[in-house]
Amino acid sequence: MGRQMTEMLKGTLEGIVLAILSVRSAYGYEITAWLRDQGFSDIAEGTIYALLVRIEKWELVDVEKVPSEKGPPRKVYSLNDRGREYLDEFWRTWSFLSARLEQLHEGDR
Repeated sequence: MGRQMTEMLKGTLEGIVLAILSVRSAYGYEITAWLRDQGFSDIAEGTIYALLVRIEKWELVDVEKVPSEKGPPRKVYSLNDRGREYLDEFWRTWSFLSARLEQLHEGDR
């Protein structure tokens, strides 16, 4: 991933993770694996775990500890109502920004 991609991703990763959790509950490694499958190959697990701690602290997700076959219980995250509101705001902001960027891009041609 290039530097620009890394910097842009920093500003959108919370929204991306919340969007994933809006579809289904997941634990940290599942989220990281899905992102990697989608082409975000340079995302470190530690980045996702730090983000999950942050959104848990902000009370955007509910957390359930689920027994694991290998080691301690896993923390499974699911989007709650507050998280849905945050995600809705993220999508409104994303739509606004992407529309303006597209206008700039078209004007550049």
